[in-house]
Amino acid sequence: MVFSASHSVFIICRDAAGIAGNIFAFGLFLSPIHTYRRIIRNRSTEEFSGLPYIYALLNCLICTWYGSPLVSSDNLLIMTVNSAGAVFQLVYIALFIIYAEKSKKVRMLGFLLADFGLFAIIVFGSLQMTDLVMRRLIVGLLSCVSLISMFASPMFIINLVIRTKSVEFMPFYLSLSTFLMSTSFFLYGIFNYDLFIYVPNGIGTILGIIQLALYFYYKDSSKEDSREPLIVPYP
Repeated sequence: MVFSASHSVFIICRDAAGIAGNIFAFGLFLSPIHTYRRIIRNRSTEEFSGLPYIYALLNCLICTWYGSPLVSSDNLLIMTVNSAGAVFQLVYIALFIIYAEKSKKVRMLGFLLADFGLFAIIVFGSLQMTDLVMRRLIVGLLSCVSLISMFASPMFIINLVIRTKSVEFMPFYLSLSTFLMSTSFFLYGIFNYDLFIYVPNGIGTILGIIQLALYFYYKDSSKEDSREPLIVPYP
């Protein structure tokens, strides 16, 4: 009876953390809107790069597959948040292709096809594994590596803030959303006993704390205009 009650509490805490993570993730999904308003207004991608969205799409696709019932039966909230993230990235990529110059259009289309091709290989390859434990292990490792590598961007931003002593390119709402989302999914992974979720998001939580600390330390010496948010990770 005690074990049953404890297990029920863990499930409630897990689901609450996962739902909170889904909500906070939308703050990250919407972060490039300012950039795309400028692109649409000027009808040009200017010097912006579309590669962060290509990589974010691949990350969302891999994590969606990891959260699907065919790989892990207890990670539905991971599938929902990354499915939404994939849709947002596809919209951003489509807009980028529409307003990019011809050479960039061709390059972006090539990268997009490479994304879908690599994802198809991962899905097909993992489905050939009849051992469900091994399937979850392999796809989990891929999603974990993908998420950890996505944190290279916050590391770049942190280095930029320290070097310039300015938070111009690190908006507060973006740092806060990153911290809240990473913390939520870190707790979700803990309550779900899933190291492929709590390890990368634990790293994201630490980086989020560092970003917020740097923001409050350097905010008085920064001008708050003309910010262009950089790419951020999704769980």
